[in-house]
Order: sequence, then structure tokens, then C-alpha cells
Amino acid sequence: MNAKFQPLFEKLALRSGIELKNRVVMAPMTNFASNPDGTVSDAEVAYYARRSAGVGMVITACAYVTPNGKGFAGEFGADSDEMIPSLRRLASAIKEQGAVAVLQIFHGGRECPPDLVPNGELVSASAVPAEKEGAVTPRALTETEVEEIIRSFGESTRRAIEAGFDGVEIHGANGYLIHQFFSPHSNRREDRWGGSLEKRMAFPLAIVAEVKKAVAAHAKGPFLVGYRFSPEEASTPGFTMADTLAFTDILADQQLDYLHISLNDFWSQPRRGVEDTKARILLVHEQVKDRVPLIGVGSIHTPEEALKALETGVPLIALGRELIIEPDWVQKVQEGKETEIATVLKKDAQDRLVVPDPLWQAIINTPGWFPVAD
Repeated sequence: MNAKFQPLFEKLALRSGIELKNRVVMAPMTNFASNPDGTVSDAEVAYYARRSAGVGMVITACAYVTPNGKGFAGEFGADSDEMIPSLRRLASAIKEQGAVAVLQIFHGGRECPPDLVPNGELVSASAVPAEKEGAVTPRALTETEVEEIIRSFGESTRRAIEAGFDGVEIHGANGYLIHQFFSPHSNRREDRWGGSLEKRMAFPLAIVAEVKKAVAAHAKGPFLVGYRFSPEEASTPGFTMADTLAFTDILADQQLDYLHISLNDFWSQPRRGVEDTKARILLVHEQVKDRVPLIGVGSIHTPEEALKALETGVPLIALGRELIIEPDWVQKVQEGKETEIATVLKKDAQDRLVVPDPLWQAIINTPGWFPVAD
């Protein structure tokens, strides 16, 4: 290995007692390949196994915690005990290759396709549709339903423990239900779950508390809890960088194992809410300091780019699309073969890369999503 890349291979001990063998994480990415009943497919298991040998930690695609939270066709579930054997297959496939296995748990809220949820009824914090053409107006959840969904996150955490995962990541980003409660665009409530910034934090913080309670009650050994968030949103009114800095300041004191910022570009700058022109991730890192590790992500392809990101002090770097193109990214860096890392997806490489057909078709038929060559 080239000595300059050694920082990528330093171990990191997390608060829970889980130790990561290096600083590279597989980012959570939807692959659209689960069975219609919400169980994990053979193709999905093979896809994860192919990418779990090098990285320190694998964060799965999101798993829905209630039937009305299913956000994608081909998404797997963690909404009932019948799903535990399916989840166990996935956890085992990842752990057998040497990576820490983390189940991302979520509820899609108003972003769910109506044909995937019971009676086609979408729910959210308030009856406000998303700002996009053809968006369906959701029904506002009752206070009782809000509390039931919070408990569902705890139950899905128990299932993750029973299935053998090493941890869960609470998906509070990318416009889904937890994000919807934090947003002044989608949350117009006037009860304890909405209104002021502090009240809009109540739902995500209640989920964090419920998940930690489930870990304390059911985990027999170290089990990590992470939280993923978006730094800003484009909607008006939407939450700003200033709102996120206030929120992450509180999250940093919740005894979590990590925070995971959702970015398309690691170096992207704030849109609004702060005058500072530093990268968003650096502002968050300065806010949380050493209270909780931060995972950085976004358009990191080469070992040099990963190293530059790590040199900011952000302790963990997640790779997404690059691990689809090059499943052996970590091993090639470790073996001094970084010049052999693929950066373009070859159209005849599906079988070699072990990519499920629904994901492969999405990649090939979505211009600009991936660099693709014949």
C-alpha cells in the first residue's frame, strides 16, 4: 500500500464498543431489487456480499418500519417479525465478508408511491404535498399515529438486533417522514410535534430515544445507532443550514455512534441560513466537534479524493456509486493497485459486478447518473 493512504485504514472505535477496521463506509443506496413481499432477494444478498469485503462498515438501503412507509418498489421491510429471517440473510452476508452491518430504517411519508401503501393513503406531518408535479396531498397523522410510528422504529430496531445486525441508522434525510417533521414546509402542525424549530425536532428526537431504548432492552452486546440528515432543503419555507446546525448540536449530545450527512458533493456550500462559505460538512463538523463522529459523503471517487476529505478531520468517508462501479475499491488501495480502480461503468459488466437487474436498468436508463461506457 502507498503509505500516504494509510489514514484510510486506521481503525475507529465507536461509542457503543463497535470497532471499524478502516475509515471507508459503503453508503446506503436503494437497489430496487427486493421481493414484492418485502423480503430480501438472492440478487440483493449477492450484491451486498460482493461489496462487503473491503469496507469497514456497510449501511444497507432503507427498510420501511410500517406498511404505509414503503417508499420504493423493490424495497425490503423491517415492519414485522416475519421479516427477521430475511433480514438475517442480509446481515450474515455482510458480516461474513468482514464488514460491520448496519440496517437503515425509515418511513417514506408523503414520498411513498400510493400503489405501494395500504389503501393508497399517504401520511405525513401535515396535509401538504411535496413541491413537485403530480404530488399527492398526504393525510396528517394523528397524535396517536405519530406515537405508533415512533414505536415502530423501536420495534424495527429490535428486529435488526434479532437478525444479527451490528446497528441501525435512522434515516432522517432526503425528504422522507422524519425530514418532513423537521421541515417547516411539510410540518404545519400546532401540537407538540410542530411549530417552532424546537417542536419540529421533537419527532426525530423521540425516534432516537425509542431506538436507544430498544437497544438497551434487547441488545446482548455492542449495537450502534447512527442518524442520517440532510443539511438543507430547497422548499420554501424549508429548513436552512442554521436550523441544521442547531439540530446537530442537540443530536451530538444524544449518545449516538455517528451522524451521517447526506450530500451529493462533499464540498458543497450552504444555500441559506449562514453567511459562512465553508463547506456544509465542515460547518457541521465544527459544531459537533469531537462529541460524535461524522460520516462524509458525496462525489468521492478516487483514493486521493477520499484522503483529502479525511484530512478535514471528518473521521469516516462513505462511498456510494463508486462501490457499484468498483466493488474492490478498498482492496485495490490496500494492495497498492489504486491505478487499477475503475471509474466508469462498462455496459457489459453487470454480471461481473453482481448488480441486480432492477438497479442495473435504472443506471443504464438514467442519463448522467453514472459515468457509463460501452
